[in-house]
Order: sequence, then structure tokens, then C-alpha cells
Amino acid sequence: MFNDIGPLELVTLVVLAVLVFGPEKLPKMIQDVTRTIRKIREFSESAKADIREELGPEFKDFEFEDLNPKTFIRKQLDNDELGLKEIRNGFDLKKEMAEVTDAVHSRDTDSSSSSGSSGGPIDMTKKPEKTDPDERPPFDADAT
Repeated sequence: MFNDIGPLELVTLVVLAVLVFGPEKLPKMIQDVTRTIRKIREFSESAKADIREELGPEFKDFEFEDLNPKTFIRKQLDNDELGLKEIRNGFDLKKEMAEVTDAVHSRDTDSSSSSGSSGGPIDMTKKPEKTDPDERPPFDADAT
């Protein structure tokens, strides 16, 4: 919960707590805060248990952390039932990009695949078209 608080911040918080609440009331405040946190955790656990009970036995392995989309996707991708690791390992991004750029520039893909390289760095930036200085730039009515 407080993994990113350093020692200097912790000392500052303690000094502020002593100044605000006073040394007499500080232990009582700490007890009240810990009691409240404990009650919130108990309430949360009982709510989770009630939801699991209402869902039934088919959802007995349901985890509330799976409701977080990042956790759900990571868990599904780690599951190797789909064979994603073989697909990921068999995919050569440099070769695929070279084939795509050769196709875009209408080069022969057989000559580039036999050499193993397209012959230089691939420039994927969009270059502006050269126009006459007197000519007006093209107007796109949908863009305005």
C-alpha cells in the first residue's frame, strides 16, 4: 500500500501527525484508524464471500482481481492452450516488415528474401509530395 514512501516522507508524516493531533491523542488516533481499516477489510471479505456464494459452485475459482482488464488479459495470454507462444516465437518482425515495404514499393520479394535483407534501413516516414510554389495545397473539406 505504501511501497513508494521513503524514510524522509515517513518521518515527515510522523512529525506532522504529532503536531496536528498532539502526543496525548496520537496513540488513540492510531488505534481508531487501525480499527477502521480492520472493519473495512472484514466488510470487504464478507461481501466477496456473499458474492461467491450467490454465484454458485460453477464460479468457485472466480477471482475478483480478474475484473481488472490487465490482469485478465495477462492471465489469458499466459495460458498456453491457444498455442500463442509458438506463434510468437515463429514470427520474425524484421522479415515481415521487409516484405511489407518491398510490396509497398512494388519490389520483387523473392530477391529480397533470398539475400536475407532488403539492402538498407527501412524508411517508413511519410514524405510530402512536391508541388509547384504557385500551386495551392489540396483542400480536404472533411478535415475542416
